[in-house]
Amino acid sequence: MPNIFNTARYILQRLGRMSTWKLQKLCFYSQAWSLAWVNKSLFEEDFQAWSSGPVCPELYEVHRGLFMVTLDDIPEPLEAQPGLNEEQSETIDRVLDLYGDWEPYELRQQTHEEDPWKAARGDTKNGDPCEAVISKDSMGEYYGSL
Repeated sequence: MPNIFNTARYILQRLGRMSTWKLQKLCFYSQAWSLAWVNKSLFEEDFQAWSSGPVCPELYEVHRGLFMVTLDDIPEPLEAQPGLNEEQSETIDRVLDLYGDWEPYELRQQTHEEDPWKAARGDTKNGDPCEAVISKDSMGEYYGSL
């Protein structure tokens, strides 16, 4: 199975340089809609319900301290790492058609209004740190019901 870096690199290849917030949210929506549309994960890594919206810690570690990222900032897959297949690329393309023109703050606000992020945060107050995992089941169920 590809990892989140395959998805992040694909997004950056398609859209070019962007903020880390936007990249995180586009990866999140790519995973969410894959779970809803084809009932399959794009990658194994999880997202946590941070105050800034869904964040994948593994992706965050490679762009920590950066505001904007380019393809050069995301590690290339290992030779043994499978790439994205046609179905996965098409899913990401559809997500980029839907959300690719959104501003980072719009994506953040949208995720804050949706059940998977809100449920994972539970009673955590706005702005407070939270490392609760947003479950793939909640993502597939919520986005599959839209």
